[in-house]
Amino acid sequence: MNDRPDNTDPDQPQRKGALIAIIVIAAIVVGGYMLSAKLRSSTATEDCLMAGRKNCAPIAADGGGVAK
Repeated sequence: MNDRPDNTDPDQPQRKGALIAIIVIAAIVVGGYMLSAKLRSSTATEDCLMAGRKNCAPIAADGGGVAK
């Protein structure tokens, strides 16, 4: 009745291509987000320096200098 074996799917190559495309698009979106975050940070530092301030480095809030 059916000439194809049960374990083969004729849409398998299309699904694999679509999955690869989704992974590539997700990687591009994540990379773009990371790049924009880095550029935003660099822009804030550059704006601080262009305003003539000298202490523009971000302050680490690790609490290392607080006595208990």
